[in-house]
Amino acid sequence: MREATIDNFSGEGAERYARNWARAGTSLGFVPMSQAEIERMLHDHTVLLAETLVSEPFTSAPAHAVGRALVDAHLTAPEFLDRTLLTFGRLFLELVVPEVTAEREAARKYADRAIAMQAALAAGYARALRDRTFTQQERISRAVWSARNQAEQDLRDSEARFRAVFAGAGIGIGMADMDGRIIDVNQAFADMLGYSVEELREINVATLFYPEDAPGMWDTYKEMIEGKRDGTRVEKRYYRKDRSILWTDLSVSLIRDEDGQPRFTVAMVEDITDRYELQERLRFQALHDPLTGLPNRTLFFERLAAVFDGVASRVGVCFLDLDGFKAVNDSLGHYVGDELLVVVARRLAASVSARGHLVARMGGDEFVILVEDSTGTDAAIEVADAALRAVAEPVKIESHQPLSVTASIGIAEREVEGTSPTEVMKAADTTLYWAKADGRGQWALFDPVRGAHQLARAALAAALPGALDRGEFTLEYQPIVGLESRRLRAVEALVRWRHPELGMVPPDRFIGLAEETGMIVRLGRWVLEQACIQGAEWHREFPDASLVVSVNLAVRQANAPGIAEEVASVLERTGLPAGQLQLELTESAVMPTAGEPVRSLRGLAATGVRIAIDDFGTGYSNLAYLRRLPIHSLKLAGPFIEELRSGDLGDSASKADERIVDALVRLAHALGLTVTAEAVETAQQAELLRALDCDTGQGLLFGGATSADDITARLRSTR
Repeated sequence: MREATIDNFSGEGAERYARNWARAGTSLGFVPMSQAEIERMLHDHTVLLAETLVSEPFTSAPAHAVGRALVDAHLTAPEFLDRTLLTFGRLFLELVVPEVTAEREAARKYADRAIAMQAALAAGYARALRDRTFTQQERISRAVWSARNQAEQDLRDSEARFRAVFAGAGIGIGMADMDGRIIDVNQAFADMLGYSVEELREINVATLFYPEDAPGMWDTYKEMIEGKRDGTRVEKRYYRKDRSILWTDLSVSLIRDEDGQPRFTVAMVEDITDRYELQERLRFQALHDPLTGLPNRTLFFERLAAVFDGVASRVGVCFLDLDGFKAVNDSLGHYVGDELLVVVARRLAASVSARGHLVARMGGDEFVILVEDSTGTDAAIEVADAALRAVAEPVKIESHQPLSVTASIGIAEREVEGTSPTEVMKAADTTLYWAKADGRGQWALFDPVRGAHQLARAALAAALPGALDRGEFTLEYQPIVGLESRRLRAVEALVRWRHPELGMVPPDRFIGLAEETGMIVRLGRWVLEQACIQGAEWHREFPDASLVVSVNLAVRQANAPGIAEEVASVLERTGLPAGQLQLELTESAVMPTAGEPVRSLRGLAATGVRIAIDDFGTGYSNLAYLRRLPIHSLKLAGPFIEELRSGDLGDSASKADERIVDALVRLAHALGLTVTAEAVETAQQAELLRALDCDTGQGLLFGGATSADDITARLRSTR
């Protein structure tokens, strides 16, 4: 016996099954054994069938032998095979080998095996009956001189028993000669196909074959009738008489004569149409979105992979996302949102499916269109335009006002060779974000140059956390000088990234990324800590300088819970006096045009630190905030200073900027604020700013960003 896949099976279940089986046999006629003997024999058969079911590799041959053994034991009542097969199908897995059906995949596997064993048992049973009949006939021929009349009666009895089994079997059984002419069928076979038995006896089996059967099926049948194989088993379709389709589990055996020559075939057919249709429904459900009925992401990726495995030279993907769908869900409810998705899905399918393109729902409000065998970029753009037009039409849902929605589409269209499904989808996804960033309600086409730039930004963003952990960041300090005294009054801490491969990465390449990813909070905390440590060293060495260290505070960092407590803790740990730390926030953060300023501003000011507004004058602020908020300094934006650098103070642009700077300085001083001018590059600018009573200046004229050691040396030189 081959090795089983389980160590044991239910002994109690086997005994119960054998008792049920024995009752079926003894209740149908005389059997030359006692009830106990029958139960012992059938218990042995039950054990053999259980071992066969779970053995690897699997073969149904032992079940065939069991069928023969039943006949050998004279369990040949016409209904016995029928009851045996029904009992096996219903109770065997449940009673004898329950362990193998614990998991869904295992259940399916062993159910299929059980079906194969049913067929093999029936085939063995039928073949044993036939062999037995032939044997009896042979004996009658040899003993004709002594028992001719009795032999003929025995033959008739044997044929009657065989006919009873044949006619009463619950599965279809049919016989055909080597030319395919049907010799005989039982009623079950005729009922499956919708013919009468007499009609089928006039039909060639070839006329029942379904023309789109799997390739090679007809060749397999030809090999069998040529004697090259003894049988085959397949799932195949037949035409019923009304031309409807019948799905069957077909087992065909070749019957040979005593010389081994093919004589006829016996087919055993089980109707599995319901099971097949259930499988098809389950497959449809597995590959389609339950809300919209569109193909889902699984089916989409199957089709996309098929494009790359096929003969298409180009492929296009349009990745679509509805603009503002979350607002619809939040304001009108998920029911309206779902109905909107259904309408959009129907319109997309109508607009592009007619052109042979696949439309799938990826999830949420995302859809994707596959342009198979694309003829070029224009073809993909045409599909995207059609999709945008379909989505843009107002949607009326029950009593709600018509909803006007738009969509953004990312298009990736390229040659199949040299790329992959993953790369195409990644490009389409990236381009979708470009379309949204560029204004929504439009499509964007993948640009390799822009894609490379985005990839580089993504790589930098991914490297930020590790770079901070590895100590790749450093601080430089730019001097802020008193315009009257020309003495160093403060320094602004500026972060730099010494990338191991890219060298010195400028702040404008990574600060924005840090803000987008939220890394700015960790990075800002590190900058604050390091700047305060350095400021405390300068305070201890140059106490009379009262040097202020100015640190930029991002909006996300300023809004972080506990920022005021964090600043106070850093000051306490480092020993830097609170008055010598200045926190710079942008004008848009401190004085928004709508809503409230940063909530933590007063808490920060309560720690004793100075608050400065950076790039003042670039926004459209409510200036009333200036007198209500705890602000100490304004830093005038560079554009106001740039027109002063030409030296031609008589031109109108310079005069206008001069008046603006003068007004801002006067406004700040009236509110008790100091003013720092940024981007001071020439002596003339510095002199004019001093004449306008501006307090301090910052820019290349006074020195660019430099190391802490250079600032220390500068402080020593001015003692």
